[in-house]
Parts: sequence; structure tokens; C-alpha cells
Amino acid sequence: QVQLVESGGGLVQAGGSLRLSCVMSGRTFSSYAMGWFRQAPGKEREFVAAIGVMTTYADSVKGRFTISRDNARNTVYVQMNSLKPEDTAVYYCAVQLGYRDFRVPSSYNYWGQGTQVTVSS
Repeated sequence: QVQLVESGGGLVQAGGSLRLSCVMSGRTFSSYAMGWFRQAPGKEREFVAAIGVMTTYADSVKGRFTISRDNARNTVYVQMNSLKPEDTAVYYCAVQLGYRDFRVPSSYNYWGQGTQVTVSS
């Protein structure tokens, strides 16, 4: 059984930084693409970033967020800099067992429970 556990969320002022972590267990971590998504109240879950053979980012976070992975620690990270109030959301990590569209939530097979990020103005 695959499990994903996120951590690192919190409250930060606009312009600040946070690093989210997601630890995966139950599968060989290095074999799969990982993604970060977020969901704000009343909005649909949206793509943030993904890492497989390459990395890809949503336009709204490009240049501010960096996704990375440490296969030895079974962990994927997203470093979030220059945070804005509109980045406020619950952030989820996910793993996909195939090679489908990284930007689509339904491409992913397992999800973490989420971690809250709140950016104050």
C-alpha cells in the first residue's frame, strides 16, 4: 500500500518562503513521477509542479517554486519562494504509476492528506 505524508506547511507573510516535503512508502520511489497540487477553498484542485524525467511547473509558480526529489530519502520537495496571498491553499503531493499528463489530477494514483499553506498580506 502506497502512503504519502506531507509536511512543512504553515503561516508565512507575503514574500516569504516555505519548503514542503512529502515522504512516500510502499513502492520504489525512484521509479515514479511525483506531483504537487493545491486546492483553495471553493476552487478546484490545481496543478503546481511535477518531477519525472523532467520538471514542469504551472505558469503561476514558475520562477518562484522549485520541485526536487531525494530518492535515497523517498522524498519529494517543493521550495516555495516569494509567496503571495493567492498561493494560500492546501497542498497535496501525489504519485502516478504510469506516464500520463502531469498536469491532470486524474493521472495520479495515490495522494497525501495535504498540508495547509497560508500566506498573509
